[in-house]
Amino acid sequence: MAHIIVVGNEKGGAGKSTVSMHVATALARLGHRIGALDLDLRQKTMGRYVTNRLKTLEQDGLDLPTPRYLELPEIDPDTLQPGENIYDHRLSAAVAELEPDSDFILIDCPGSHTRLSQVAHSLADTLITPLNDSFVDFDLLAHTDATGEKIEGPSVYSEMVWNARQLRAQAGLPPIDWVVLRNRLGAQQMVNKAKMEKALNRLSKRIGFRVAPGFNERVIFRELFPRGMTLLDLKDVGVKQLNISNIAARQELRDLIKALNLPGVSVTF
Repeated sequence: MAHIIVVGNEKGGAGKSTVSMHVATALARLGHRIGALDLDLRQKTMGRYVTNRLKTLEQDGLDLPTPRYLELPEIDPDTLQPGENIYDHRLSAAVAELEPDSDFILIDCPGSHTRLSQVAHSLADTLITPLNDSFVDFDLLAHTDATGEKIEGPSVYSEMVWNARQLRAQAGLPPIDWVVLRNRLGAQQMVNKAKMEKALNRLSKRIGFRVAPGFNERVIFRELFPRGMTLLDLKDVGVKQLNISNIAARQELRDLIKALNLPGVSVTF
């Protein structure tokens, strides 16, 4: 069976689609077969990213490893039994179509609570939650007091992950490996940054996730999207010499893939 990677939280702007595309493309470049789904049926940022990539490859005559992206299939409502949810069937049909030819299936969730996102979390073997390095985003995981040091209780998102874990346990499936990415880190060692690190480490032990390095805020990510390219494609599209920022970003991606510790993945880029 394919290993399912879900990239999700319930807040927009944390870099989910950027993380999704880079993880999927990195795995493809490492020789793995990757299927991809975008559950944000309105915005479809991940879907747009892959579409942009396919157009660039065709226009430039390139052949680069690319995840297989699939739109959720339509389901005839008349085929549903009473009480069945059409979105559950759309997601299960998409996973079933991708699974025979995929080592990994990556699912990019919307930045809001939806039925599709809820079901996807219960399918996750690995759950990646990108988090901007601020207490505004930390509130996605747990509520703190005014000092940011005392954790007062889990958030609704953490409770959703807990429910997904319970469903998997009841079905006899392995537990979710939950990885929280500290994304868009600033370069300076500020007081807030240190507080965030302590708070995340405390919370990780309390509700059961691992903390991994994400991406720093870099212009290159905004520049890559229109062409559908990733950090690993730069030399293939004519960048002869990477600048310091690009080299650092590639190292961040390398560290991220290593930290995910996915089955059968050896990082060689």
